[in-house]
Amino acid sequence: MGIEWLIVFLILFVGSFVQGVSGFGFGLLAMGFLPLLFTVKESTLLVVSLALVLSVSIALQLFKHIVWRSLVVILSAALVGRIGAFFILDQYGDQDILKVFLGIFLICVVIYLFRSKPPNPDRKVNNTWLPIILGLGGGLIGGIYAVGGPFFVFYYLLLFHDNKYAYSANLQISFLFTNFITATLHGVNGDFSLEFLGYFAIGLVSVIVGSRLGVHFFAKIPQQNIKKISAIVVAIAAINLVVSSLL
Repeated sequence: MGIEWLIVFLILFVGSFVQGVSGFGFGLLAMGFLPLLFTVKESTLLVVSLALVLSVSIALQLFKHIVWRSLVVILSAALVGRIGAFFILDQYGDQDILKVFLGIFLICVVIYLFRSKPPNPDRKVNNTWLPIILGLGGGLIGGIYAVGGPFFVFYYLLLFHDNKYAYSANLQISFLFTNFITATLHGVNGDFSLEFLGYFAIGLVSVIVGSRLGVHFFAKIPQQNIKKISAIVVAIAAINLVVSSLL
């Protein structure tokens, strides 16, 4: 039990540090490894609950940079996605097939991270159908696997390509809102156990310390370097997740 708790602490610490530095990555890293120890449902609920605390911690530090008007459409769509994800996770969250789907999705995210190029500053950003599609995707995938971040990252990078503080601040508010919805729905449904509270307490320490260190180095570490290192780690975890689930 002691070794397992230490492993969980390290996974969550690294994920929260990466999110503090780059604005996202906590869910990707954590969900690349936690399902090797728990079910997808257990892993998602732990990550979502801690991501809620993590996003509050970072958002408070970047509060003055939030651009509220950019949140309305994408978060409205994300709300619909999270409600749908609740029913899917509640029904199928204990099945190993979800681990396979998670691994495949993570590999797709890694490919996107390596192939993505800096946004065109002259490109006009659509503010209707684009945030609706990305919000639904982020809400659904985030509610099932706690890895909906890339959908929001893509949108906010387009909007705030020249302001990394607004980009990170709006990301955290999006994570705060969507994770609050998921945690509330599953809490009302009685999905949190006493054992969960123990892991949550361990994780709480790791995300607070990790995120604060990450924000401290936010201005000092190039985001591209963090992105590449994180992508490699996630790719290894995703492949391992798919292979172990199929064996």
